[in-house]
Amino acid sequence: MSLSYDYKMDKPVGETRLDRNGQNIIGRALPRFEGPLKVSGTAKYAYEQIVGRNVAYGHLVTAPIGSGKIKRIDPLRALSTKGVLHVVVDDKAARASADPSDSKPAAIKGEVNYHGQPVCMVVAESFEIARDAARLVDIEYEETEGRYDLFAVADEAYDPGEQQMPSTVKKGDVDKAFEAAEVQFEATYTTPSQNSSAMEPHASIASWNGDELTLYGSYQLVSTNVGQLAAALGISQSKVRIVSPYVGGGFGSKLGIAPESVFAALGAKAVDRPVKVALTRQQVYQTTVRRTDTIQRIRIGCTKEGRITAIAHNTICGNLAENPVFEPAGISTVFLYAGENREVTHRKADVNVLLAASMRAPGEAVGMLALENAVDEMAEKLGLDPIEFRKLNEPTEDPQDGLPFSSRKLLECFDEGAKRFDWASRPKTPMSRREGEWYIGVGMAAASRKNMLQPSSARVTLSPDGTALVETDMTDIGTGTYTILQQIAAEMLGLPREKVEVKLGDSALPQGAGSGGSWGANSSGSSVFAACEGIVAEIAKRLDVEPDDMTLKDGTVIAGNRQRLVSEVVGRAPIVVTGNFKPGKQYQTTHQASYGAHFCEVAVNSVTGETRVRRLLSVVAAGRILNEKTATSQCYGGQIFGIGGALTEELIIDPRTGLMVNHDLAEYHVPVNADVPQLDVVLLPERDHAASPLASKGIGELALSGVGAAVTNAIYNATGVRVRDYPMTLDKVLAGWAKQR
Repeated sequence: MSLSYDYKMDKPVGETRLDRNGQNIIGRALPRFEGPLKVSGTAKYAYEQIVGRNVAYGHLVTAPIGSGKIKRIDPLRALSTKGVLHVVVDDKAARASADPSDSKPAAIKGEVNYHGQPVCMVVAESFEIARDAARLVDIEYEETEGRYDLFAVADEAYDPGEQQMPSTVKKGDVDKAFEAAEVQFEATYTTPSQNSSAMEPHASIASWNGDELTLYGSYQLVSTNVGQLAAALGISQSKVRIVSPYVGGGFGSKLGIAPESVFAALGAKAVDRPVKVALTRQQVYQTTVRRTDTIQRIRIGCTKEGRITAIAHNTICGNLAENPVFEPAGISTVFLYAGENREVTHRKADVNVLLAASMRAPGEAVGMLALENAVDEMAEKLGLDPIEFRKLNEPTEDPQDGLPFSSRKLLECFDEGAKRFDWASRPKTPMSRREGEWYIGVGMAAASRKNMLQPSSARVTLSPDGTALVETDMTDIGTGTYTILQQIAAEMLGLPREKVEVKLGDSALPQGAGSGGSWGANSSGSSVFAACEGIVAEIAKRLDVEPDDMTLKDGTVIAGNRQRLVSEVVGRAPIVVTGNFKPGKQYQTTHQASYGAHFCEVAVNSVTGETRVRRLLSVVAAGRILNEKTATSQCYGGQIFGIGGALTEELIIDPRTGLMVNHDLAEYHVPVNADVPQLDVVLLPERDHAASPLASKGIGELALSGVGAAVTNAIYNATGVRVRDYPMTLDKVLAGWAKQR
């Protein structure tokens, strides 16, 4: 029996079966469903999906200039090399976009738009042959003057139009209110380009069966990726299948297809055998996506008592000329603090640097680094405790559009964090606490991340043997999706966890939300919830009772004075229900966001300027926690990410050529074990009944939002040095001390 069950979030959800069944599976700190496969090396990632002698290998040839035209491509020397099978020269493949909104990649028309742009690909019997032959492809370029420095072209920035959010959000008259404010603060903060640096490089294997393509890839949004790949190849979506069961991290860099997928497909078609393409680490940095650098001007006007009367956050970022996507740095400024007069704008300048797209916490990661430092600077100017100043400007409703908050525990996060971190005993003035060569400082910052939902579908099959199967093309990029969907189904159907199997990452399955935007667990989990509701309704029908009068627990159904095994009620044929979830009126009539607070203690060396993070605490409220262990792990990752953004991470782009100078993990400095202290995470109990049937909200990107500002605020408390040009490396601390002297 195959049924369909639709759920639209048009009204707040009350108590559900997740609360009533009493299985105690949902929310628990359970180990990962696929953990044993990963630690034993038997979980197959993209590059491992097909092995054998029939497999060929591809290696990309990339442009050594940042701007210009391709005058000639001569593959003859490469093709003459023993073991070389083909050279793929395809204009559209070279322009395949890693931006998920770019559904029809445009041909480059012989143009080079950024250094490292893919131009062609060598296909050979082995990776080594393909790599060596790639150097033999003779390409003649006509180099033109490029635009590689955002600061040099910032005056040419323009309104790119609405993308992730409106490019301009205004209320009242900010300029007039700021001029009239009793206390004013204004500063400009800059953040550099960053790279996601996921552990698994981008990789694809393409295999054709007639005119039907199967691509094994490392991608986050399988259902969207199918359309992108089909458009790039000029074939029907019905002829494309993408399989992505395990993804070794993405952080946004794998939201859209990358060039290696299109080249792999074209190569496989040409040689009539599967073709593997894995990007080198340098190619990952040069050819996929980056977080754009930003220039952020923040103005805050207040009364003498500390009430915000004007707040403005104006951002300039860079991207390729044909791509309008901007970094929404002011996305949290829109709603985080009160103030009658408000302005948040985003402008984009055209540059010849790798495509800028979403990277973990797009907007908040760099926007709150600026905003939360500015709030601290204003608090100091007012003579107020940073937490007191934030509390003073806590809004009772969305200050931009007046919508009620679905839930908001920001003040509780402040209070819990302050208590646990002993905020009251922090150094009250910079450079007032010292331990030998080290100055000690403490800082904090708020965290916020707008809750997002996406339509999602999942199929749940309850079999006669009392087991269940969950199927959706939703992906798991290391966030714990397998485990969470298993927990939801087990709790809803009253089954032991081990009785539920989960299949993900195959476009042949019902379309899930995909992994991105912190919407994955909540959206895909809601579709699993819906499918299970449909199964429960069918069971109730068979028992002639109301669904709410049943309890499903430990593999049994209890209704009135009757208790039966679930398997007995199912009978000989499985019950199959496809659950379809859509955001509804609640999404438009309430303002939904997750909140938190970060507290940090640092030690800064008085001789070298080196910063060591000694303690880091995050207190977060994100609705129902679906799995305490995976949620905490997400927070750890966000904290580490934030340390990197504050102290070390910066793509260095040569302003003469557009080359990314530090395009590998040796020179692009992500935090390593020695950089990270013992981390502390507190998950506050919360239910957001407007956010989803699960009463849950996103947590993965909230965990990063504001962390960097807590670190840099702590550095100021330790040293008295404010650095507004991030990251806050030791040379900048030393320069700040030199100015003080």
